[in-house]
Amino acid sequence: MKIHYNPKLKQRARELRKNSTLSEVLLWEELKSRKMLGYKFLRQKPIGNYIVDFFCNKLKMVIEIDGDSHTEEKFEYDINRQKWLESSGVNVLRFDDLEVKKDMDNVLSAIEGWIVDWEESKGIKRND
Repeated sequence: MKIHYNPKLKQRARELRKNSTLSEVLLWEELKSRKMLGYKFLRQKPIGNYIVDFFCNKLKMVIEIDGDSHTEEKFEYDINRQKWLESSGVNVLRFDDLEVKKDMDNVLSAIEGWIVDWEESKGIKRND
C-alpha cells in the first residue's frame, strides 16, 4: 500500500526537524542509521495531511511522542489523527515525553517488542 502525503507539508516538516524537542532528539539517536533491528526510520514525515514524529515505511509504523503541549484540544486532534492513520493501514505507537527522557530502555524495549511481534505475524525469522 502506497502512503501519500500533502507536498505542502514538506517545508513544515523540514522546520520541525530543525527544531526538534529533546525527546525527539534522544529517540532519533536510537532509531537513525537502521539502529532499530535494521529498520529505516524517518523523522518528521508527512503522511496524508499530517506530520508524524517518526515513521518506518516497511513496518507501516508511526512513533509519536506526546509532550507538555498536549492540551485537551491537542489530545482530541491526536486521537483523530491516529484514527485516520490507522484507517490508512499505519500502526501508531505513542510514548510520553517524560518516559523518553527518563526511561529510554523501556521505550526501546516496547518498540523492539512491537517489531518482533510484527515480524512473527509476517513469518519473518530473525538471524541474530
